[in-house]
Amino acid sequence: MTNPLTDFSNGLTSAVEKGGASTILVNARKRYPASGIVYAEDLVLTADHVVTREEDIKVILPDGKELKATLAGRDPGSDLALLRLAENALTPAKTSNDVKVGQLVLALGRPSGAGVQASWGIVTAISGPARTHRGGLLDEYIQTETTPYPGFSGGPLINTEGDVLGLNTSGLTHGSALTIPAKVAWRIADALAKHGTVKRGYLGVRTQPVANGLLVLWLEEGGPAEKGGLLVGDILVSVGGQSVSDPDHLFSALHSDTVGKSVAVGVLRGGKPETINVMVGERK
Repeated sequence: MTNPLTDFSNGLTSAVEKGGASTILVNARKRYPASGIVYAEDLVLTADHVVTREEDIKVILPDGKELKATLAGRDPGSDLALLRLAENALTPAKTSNDVKVGQLVLALGRPSGAGVQASWGIVTAISGPARTHRGGLLDEYIQTETTPYPGFSGGPLINTEGDVLGLNTSGLTHGSALTIPAKVAWRIADALAKHGTVKRGYLGVRTQPVANGLLVLWLEEGGPAEKGGLLVGDILVSVGGQSVSDPDHLFSALHSDTVGKSVAVGVLRGGKPETINVMVGERK
């Protein structure tokens, strides 16, 4: 006769073993090391705030092998950094975007050479978009009741199958930790791998929320919006097909893929809807 508690415990152990295979020790700061997740055969995704030096970066793999790494890119706004190894020595983590409130999850970290560490709990909330105190905007974030032990930043949140649901960090809030969902973290990591930074779009406007959109109060002289034909007094209602009713929505709509491209901007001008095409600039 099987013991359900033993089966449950064995299931958690298997999940930790699978998730731990892609959980890396990251030594890139003076204090104790932190953690990272295998993004590609030669790339490790971690939290930006645990990378306080850009030289003499080392990682330790699950088998104990120590390798040197270089900084491939970083995005302080989202607290993500990407490290590159000189060789293809890693097996990328398997990710899942299937996350629900109440789901049982585990937070993993590898802050020491002694092995992977884990804590468990449930998903308590899925929220967003939200501004970070680092000046970025997260489209979505996950809150859990897992315990973020020292050195867990950069490590994965996994489901009971061992699949990575996101990257844990304590660097985006004051005094608490949250998880950047895999679909958000991996999109940013892709940009870091290609460009080293995350481009963000720019219209050159100042706006104020009103009942039906964002009232344009100011236009930068020679900026993208003025060149495109926007006028002070227009009310922005959409950018690239995405509704904008507050500045965070506008920030989110001007994602990296819009930079340097013509985007349809829906406005109310004199109470009548119009569409104006604007070449999006890059925020410096």
